[in-house]
Amino acid sequence: SSSSGDEALRDKRARILSRGLPKQKPIEGVKQVVVVASGKGGVGKSTTAVNIALALAANDSTKEVGLLDADIYGPSIPKMMNLKGNPELTPKNLMRPLKNYGIACMSMGFLIEETVPVVWRGLMVMSAVEKLLRQVDWGQLDYLVIDMPPGTGDVQLSVSQNIPIAGAVIVSTPQDVALLDAHKGAEMFRKVHVPVLGLVQNMSVFQCPRCKHETHIFGADGVRDLAKTLGLDILGDIPLHVNIRETCDSGQPVVISQPQSDAAKAYLKIAMEIVRRLPVTPA
Repeated sequence: SSSSGDEALRDKRARILSRGLPKQKPIEGVKQVVVVASGKGGVGKSTTAVNIALALAANDSTKEVGLLDADIYGPSIPKMMNLKGNPELTPKNLMRPLKNYGIACMSMGFLIEETVPVVWRGLMVMSAVEKLLRQVDWGQLDYLVIDMPPGTGDVQLSVSQNIPIAGAVIVSTPQDVALLDAHKGAEMFRKVHVPVLGLVQNMSVFQCPRCKHETHIFGADGVRDLAKTLGLDILGDIPLHVNIRETCDSGQPVVISQPQSDAAKAYLKIAMEIVRRLPVTPA
């Protein structure tokens, strides 16, 4: 009959669709994954991801933290974390993360020469992301922070659909063009059912080191307005400060090298806010 034919067709469609979406599989040994993302490049996302990872460890010394650089084309974690060299392989042929400041790190930057560009099409990029997710021996981690590439493309979708993510943090400057892309980034995570923990307003204000006058170079409170529009929280404000840039460039991030500075305290507060919003995991 035609009704049984329709039913068979519906069943076949459902089977094809279910095959199309990968099943989420946790990363072995990792309790919770936090992704740090931005719709736009150049807003300080990697600097934020590095300092958040260090702040998570600094806030609670009993926690093990890892940092995964998912930016295949422009990996910056090796420089910021002062790490060089190729990962060793375990007997099971898994890569061992490189470690500094107590943080286990993995990046495409450990697998290619520093000045060699990655000129790959999408499929090769996806294959590299899969290797970084599945062929690394992280040991036992409480938190894995993933520094996502800018935008809302294949890598973001692949990571979101392949592994369970406890929450996403969106980084933006208060500038209008950055906010437009941050809005898209937040909506993308909602579409793939990843909880957005909140927004970080980066480069929020510049204070003159001589006269202490404050200037909102990228505009004031733009991220706060976006948070209201999206119904999200602001996790914290990071000032535009030369120390933040210099310390990351020299491989000594501000949370480690200047823990008493206002910038470090801002990252430590953001890390506390992130943990407060994460689901409670069994001990």
